[in-house]
Parts: sequence; C-alpha cells; structure tokens
Amino acid sequence: MNKKELIRLIQKKKSFLCVGLDSDISKIPPHLLTSEDPIFEFNKAIIDATLAFSIAYKPNLAFYEARGWKGILSLEKTIAYIRSKQEKVFLIADAKRGDIGNTSTQYALSFFDNEDENLNYDAITVAPYMGEDSIKPFLAFDNKWVILLALTSNKGADDFQLLSFNNKRLFEHVLETSKQWGNADNMMYVVGATKAEMLSDIRKIVADNFLLIPGVGAQGGSLEAVVKYGMNHDCGLIVNASRSIIYAADDLDFAKRAADEAEKMQKEMAAYL
Repeated sequence: MNKKELIRLIQKKKSFLCVGLDSDISKIPPHLLTSEDPIFEFNKAIIDATLAFSIAYKPNLAFYEARGWKGILSLEKTIAYIRSKQEKVFLIADAKRGDIGNTSTQYALSFFDNEDENLNYDAITVAPYMGEDSIKPFLAFDNKWVILLALTSNKGADDFQLLSFNNKRLFEHVLETSKQWGNADNMMYVVGATKAEMLSDIRKIVADNFLLIPGVGAQGGSLEAVVKYGMNHDCGLIVNASRSIIYAADDLDFAKRAADEAEKMQKEMAAYL
C-alpha cells in the first residue's frame, strides 16, 4: 500500500486506528480453548468486530513465534483471513528486526517477498541500532514500509534514547540520519503515546512522515495529546491499541466489547479528522 492509498483509507474510514493482535493464549476467553486453533478463532472474532473501525492490524510476532509452528500457522491463517476481506487494510509486522545487511536482506525477503502470500505485509518495525546497512534491504521494495523505532514508551527507553550528545538527543540523531536512507513514502517512525509531549520536536525533523503511535489505552497514553502534537496535514498518524481493545472482556461477549472500544476510538478520531 502506497502513501496515497493509506491516506485515502484514513479519509474513507474516518479513522487512523490500528488494532494490535498481541494474542496471548493465556489471556483469550476460556471458551475458545477447546477449538482446534484458539488463537486464530480469537483473532478472527476480533477482526470481524473491529474491521469497520480500523485501518490497520499489527500482529506482534513474539506472541506467535513463542508457540512454535502452531503459532506461525495461527499467524498465517490470521493474515489470510484479513486478506480475504473486501476492505483493504494496512498490515504491520511488529517484528522489530535489526541485523547486519545480509541477514536483514533475508528478513526483508521473508516479510515483503515471501512465496506465501499470506505472510506478506505492508510494513515492518525495525530497530535502527546497527545503522544504514541493516535498514536499506527493507527499503528495496515498492509500496512497502519500514517503521523505525525512534522514541518508545517503555521505561528503559531513557537508558539510551534520551541521551544527549552534540546538543541533540539520540532519538533526534536517529530521525535526522535515517532521513538519508528513506523518505516519507517508505519510512515511518514508532513514537510512544506516553512521549506525546515530544511529538512537537519530532515533527520539526520528520514533518511529513507517518508515525506509528503505540501506548494509547492500557498504557495510559492520551489520544488528544497525540493528535495535538503529532497530527500533520495528511493526518500522519497510525495509533495502535492492543490490550484495551482485544482484552476488553474475556467472556462470551468479548468480540462485542472489542467492537465497542474500537468504535469509541474511531468516533474520537473522526472528530479530530
């Protein structure tokens, strides 16, 4: 999906909501555990409930890889199910890859040029620590996106990301340097919603790029603050919510509760748009 298509999708749905499929076998409703593939059945119900309100889905690969081949099969079936829908959505592999160039090339092929169409994504999260040659392989594909970790919402982010040298914080060096590798048509940045007050500084460096914003909802981030400091003329935001939507309930009504939470966020986003 290219940038124009993504913007049209946001305008059509009046939403910039991404639903994070952090599907944990220990947290899904107990009545699903007797099914052949509980994770897929859970994801399927969540997708059906939230598709009208969201423009993107972001499976967190750790939750699938941890379950071995069964987890990968659940993931493959989930992606196939999303792709089978009439509505187009933006698919993000939350994989946080980052390695030397030849290894990154193989990662890029596995996510963007996989022989199995059901494992192809529109975007992938990538760690920038190893520099340009670890990122470039992901940028070699048309209409695919690198989502670079810039300023994350976890407590340990302060250990490195806010360190200052040459009168700039490390995340600002990452933003400025990475602009030499990609552009606003193929590179986004992860910025945690709990760091919303810093979005103004980030927009001074990457005014036109999309930002993937996790942390709204269960982690306490404010959608109002994210919009105030981070929205640009194209919207420029994909706001992810995981736990607050997919685990809104753990009983027979879990999908309806997920739909309610997604619709609530979509309506707030529509007002901002």
